[in-house]
Amino acid sequence: MSKITPDHLRRAAHVYVRQSSLDQVQHNRESQRRQYGLASRARDLGWIDVVVIDDDLAISGSGVRRPGFERLLAAICDGRVGAVLTIEVSRLARNGRDWHTLLEFCGIINCLIVDEDSIYDPRLANDRLVLGMKGTMSEMELSVMRQRLTEARRFKAQRGELFGRIVAGYCRPAYEDRIEKDPDRRVQEAIELTFKKFGELQSIRQVHRWLRRESITLPKPAYGPYGRHIVFEPPGYWNVHAIITNPIYAGAYSYGRSMHCVRLEDGRKRVYQDRSKPRDEWQVLILDHHEGYISWAEFERNQAVVANNAGSRGLMVRRAVRKGAALLSGILRCGHCGHKMWVGYSRGTHRYFCRGGEQKHGGAYCISFGATRIDRAVSAELLQMIQPLGVDAALNAIAAQETEASDRRRQIELALQQARFESERARRQYDAVEPENRIVVAELERRWNQRLLTVHELQAKLERIDEQPRQSLSEAERSELLRLGTDLEHAWNHPAATAETRKRILRTLLVEVVASVVDNEIHLLVHWQGGDHTQLKIIKPRNGEHRWTLNAETTDIIRELARLMPDYQIARVLNRAGKRTGRDNTWTEARVRTFRNDHGIPVHRPGERVERGEVNVVEAAETLGTSRATVRRLMTQGQLEARQACPGAPWVIKQEDLATVRLSSRCRVPHNPGQKVMEF
Repeated sequence: MSKITPDHLRRAAHVYVRQSSLDQVQHNRESQRRQYGLASRARDLGWIDVVVIDDDLAISGSGVRRPGFERLLAAICDGRVGAVLTIEVSRLARNGRDWHTLLEFCGIINCLIVDEDSIYDPRLANDRLVLGMKGTMSEMELSVMRQRLTEARRFKAQRGELFGRIVAGYCRPAYEDRIEKDPDRRVQEAIELTFKKFGELQSIRQVHRWLRRESITLPKPAYGPYGRHIVFEPPGYWNVHAIITNPIYAGAYSYGRSMHCVRLEDGRKRVYQDRSKPRDEWQVLILDHHEGYISWAEFERNQAVVANNAGSRGLMVRRAVRKGAALLSGILRCGHCGHKMWVGYSRGTHRYFCRGGEQKHGGAYCISFGATRIDRAVSAELLQMIQPLGVDAALNAIAAQETEASDRRRQIELALQQARFESERARRQYDAVEPENRIVVAELERRWNQRLLTVHELQAKLERIDEQPRQSLSEAERSELLRLGTDLEHAWNHPAATAETRKRILRTLLVEVVASVVDNEIHLLVHWQGGDHTQLKIIKPRNGEHRWTLNAETTDIIRELARLMPDYQIARVLNRAGKRTGRDNTWTEARVRTFRNDHGIPVHRPGERVERGEVNVVEAAETLGTSRATVRRLMTQGQLEARQACPGAPWVIKQEDLATVRLSSRCRVPHNPGQKVMEF
């Protein structure tokens, strides 16, 4: 009795085609031919309308979302499918959920399932039993194969012989389970330069920006019809990150550094890859497996720097060095709550403050204090520790200055050598082709011209570098560096020393600084690299005590001048005398007024000098009936007492002192209406 009925034939036959991976699609072509050949078998069985569903090529049947399978289920539920044809059960599904869902729908709609062996009706108990067993065996077969392959990979990885895609900088000899450094010197020196700049800049972002600014390209593996080859491209951030964080460049073999995370989304399995695992969870780690570009100790230091630069990984990280005058930013911790302290900038100054109490309990800040004294105290302690290393640091600075300019030139030289080789190879290919084959000749000529253009651009770039003046140090600059090496305090405060440089030096030698406020003192506990500790105590300044405080001499001058003249005249006298404000600015009427108000100095009243019985030089000369020069001579000889707040200020003479002066011969002052008099 035939299971195929006219009702089945009135509906369409759907041929389901699937292969699990792209490699199978590209190379297992015979399986494709067999699956597409099922359309002919459907016509031989009597179906006229045959639909081929091949949307799921290169998609696994282990439970992930498959558009073609969902399309097949939708057609079955609509009653448009009379039979589903596949070469074997495993093509339809390799998990119980999809397989039994398909059987249930086919049984309800009366849809047949056809493979190369037989025709099955899911409504019949025996056929349903056979199909269920085949689905279970298919799922079990996948699990067994996956387990066997996984164990084989793990055992091979434990020997350090399992390799996937080889990173730039290494290559795999033919027919050998090992890797070695790429013999291309351009590739090697580009990788070495990346690690060198990271050691200097201590930031992946800064290394990336420097490479882009200097137009330096990095090697990158590419795959084409002829296999793996290296191309040089402008680096992206993640290219630099992959080089710095990959242990293969430290001569170590690792396996199992990432994991697959499986989640259910919309009822389907979703696999997320490349989720990094902590180092203690790596499955395999073999040190000294091959020749590395850096040592393992340097690799661990780099990873510690990268981890501390990530500010989003908790309160204990130091973050990367940033702009700003605060030297202890990122390494200063509150001794009261343990939180990392913040930095606030305002009006050219900065303060450290802790928001732990505010964030936890909604209260006030734990502690807050100015940063200038703290930075100076820690800097002085640091300079005392590294003073014996000053000369070595100066010599290293000289060597670094001489090699800095050659790094970029060396990369361009290597790129030019490679471009000349490729140009010569393109020329040989062009010469080897027959002139009559114009289609090939035109393409080879285009490639040759492109290579020649690249050579010309690199030569021009190299010439521009050679035309620039060399940045070598003169003898005077060398002597200055060596002198600074013996006087590190002067070098530390030198105008050319940036805050970023000071911060990098501090972070190299310090782990962190813990600050706490006790009464009117700031207690600092300095944690040095290596485990040593140093305690410092700094007196906390009172209100109004800061580095912009005006000296007492100028304060007394303003206090005395305020009794003699208005604010705008006080500003003129102070500027004429060379006096500056606390922030090293010149005086103005507004600044004098603000200073008086802050220090409680009353404003000048017209006539108050007369009430106190005080006169100036002009008034004294009129009273004595003599000239101003005579009055000045009397003051110089000590016969007339007078006082002056500062050079350029008016002289103040008491009237009772003026009454005691006796002139031996008074010279009358001639009356001259046109004579000018300076009034104060």
